[in-house]
Amino acid sequence: MKQFITRSLSLLLFVFLSAGAWAQDSTPVKFTYSFERLNKEEVLLTIKAAVVGEGKIYSVNKTSEDALVSIVEFDSASKKYLKETIIEKGNILGEKDTTVGVEVKFSKDSLIWQQKVALPDTVSKTFEGKITYLVNQGGEFKNDDAEFSIKVTKPGDDAAKKTAGGEEPKSLWEFFLVGLLAGFGAFIMPCIYAMVPVTVSFFTKRSTSRAAGIKNALIYSVSIIAIYTLIGFLITLIFGPGALNEMASSAVFNIFVFAMFVIFGISFLGAFEITLPASWGNKVDSKSNFGSLSGLFFMALTLVIVSFSCTVPFIGGLTAYTAKGGSMAAPLVGFFGFSLALALPFAVFAFFPALLNKMGKSGGWLNTIKVALGFIELALALKFLSSADLAYHWGLLDREVYLALWIVIFGLLGLYLLGKLRFHHDNDLPLNDYGKPYLTVTRLFFAIAALSFTVFLIPGMWGAPLKGLSAWLPEMKTQDFNLNKVVTVSASEGTSGTANNAGGESIKPVKYTDFLESEIPGVHAFFDYQEALDAAKKVGKPILVDFTGHSCANCRKMEQEVLTDEEVKKRLSQDFVVVSLYCDDKFRLPEEERFESKHGLGTIKNLGDKNKEISLEMVNNLAQPLYVFIDHDGTVIKDAGGYNPDIKRFVGILDEVKAAYKAKHGK
Repeated sequence: MKQFITRSLSLLLFVFLSAGAWAQDSTPVKFTYSFERLNKEEVLLTIKAAVVGEGKIYSVNKTSEDALVSIVEFDSASKKYLKETIIEKGNILGEKDTTVGVEVKFSKDSLIWQQKVALPDTVSKTFEGKITYLVNQGGEFKNDDAEFSIKVTKPGDDAAKKTAGGEEPKSLWEFFLVGLLAGFGAFIMPCIYAMVPVTVSFFTKRSTSRAAGIKNALIYSVSIIAIYTLIGFLITLIFGPGALNEMASSAVFNIFVFAMFVIFGISFLGAFEITLPASWGNKVDSKSNFGSLSGLFFMALTLVIVSFSCTVPFIGGLTAYTAKGGSMAAPLVGFFGFSLALALPFAVFAFFPALLNKMGKSGGWLNTIKVALGFIELALALKFLSSADLAYHWGLLDREVYLALWIVIFGLLGLYLLGKLRFHHDNDLPLNDYGKPYLTVTRLFFAIAALSFTVFLIPGMWGAPLKGLSAWLPEMKTQDFNLNKVVTVSASEGTSGTANNAGGESIKPVKYTDFLESEIPGVHAFFDYQEALDAAKKVGKPILVDFTGHSCANCRKMEQEVLTDEEVKKRLSQDFVVVSLYCDDKFRLPEEERFESKHGLGTIKNLGDKNKEISLEMVNNLAQPLYVFIDHDGTVIKDAGGYNPDIKRFVGILDEVKAAYKAKHGK
């Protein structure tokens, strides 16, 4: 067996090396790209073409019409930035080629092509194009194309800022902390919490010494961490961060998670128990041998399988959350935090077994927590259904419907905690000295919290912004009756146009307004980039490009915390044209508007992908929210970044952009 594995690995290595050698031989020229900032307004792009092996690569400079040459061509979007002509450097030789009978220029090792471009140091941009190169190796001419892409970033800009899609990249610490919280939540579920005293006592009593007991408990804890971290690794390995992110914005994924949360919520309420086949646990448990390392690992695996019904809702939620991380490490770090929270108590109680006496005994309170989490699971499920509903414009879950369901769910939770709502598996409330059931103070305070939250939600039924929950609620435009909107429209009657031209004519958005609406109260927004450019040219104003998303939590927070500020709204409505580009909208574009992406997005078939393409072309960034200020000719004035709730900062940026536009255009 060992020899077979060795031979197999050797064969795989040989195939890999052979494939690498073949790939190198099949490419006669190797290209490298770089850029250098010359000053605040100019950048030098550099392309180095190195011949692989022996041969000649021909110059881009023609000596005659019949000469053999290579060609470097920038795409149409980049040509307006080019200054002067391409400069060629290298050990350039010349000779009369007998094949065509004319003088040619070439190099036997490498050529360097440099192009100067006009680009302010406040702007990031990707320059793309195609190299049609010609080489001569051993008397054989080889001609091929190579597409290039050179990203020029602003000084101090972080290239890692670009994500595969979705919101602004999150810190790995955030995924770790979310995983940690999910792990602690899973720990207090009955099927894990109740096992701690039994498991720790088993280690301490069966071990030959206290040190041996601690050692076995640590191995057991590390095994739990290894198993759950492996789950996170497999999730990333199977799907990859890009696929996870794309999946996270799809209707299928969001509806699946919605259904999963509903099923687990109903299970937590006591309707049924979700368990893996008993044979799995028995088979794994049979391999548990307390005296061996592998035995302790299988004991930990038995815990994972037996506690499946309690942990899988947390695992499902954590998977859905890390799917939007846009990073290989997000699921790995998240599941490490989850497993650490589960394993830590076993290790701590093994070190200090006396703490077991102070540990709350299992009982009805654990079931109360489980039922309470069932209500919360049902509420959270609506967020995923809402994400799909908004992206595809189904109109199933308007804001007031969403809020009505939350009000009922959390109201029922409050009644349950008060003991007014009971399920068949619930224990009776404890009895006082007079034999009467009573409510504990802890339970009362949780009931107060649930009912207070319910009351807090009620004004939202009439359009209250509920700023603290803006990231969780559907967009305000889905609200059928909004008192806030009625007052705003009445106050601005006759002056509600997006912008006015010199003759005072109001220019309003038209395209996509049948299903999209501005999320900035009092400020009309365009939803089509070209339409916004045309309007800005007519009125002579700069444009705020708001790259946003229906399921983008930080977008809703920025809209409620910053863009609704009176000073911000006043400047936006008077001095800017605003265009909101939804990068996750699934509206299908007409056939004549579809095109092939230049940035690897494939065929652009829906509105969201079209807006992603604009974002990549403009600032090479797919984060949301993202606020970019541009001139009415499309030139970037300032990239203001993403989520930042500092109102004074945003007002300062608006004033800065307005001054820069005025200095350039004199108006």
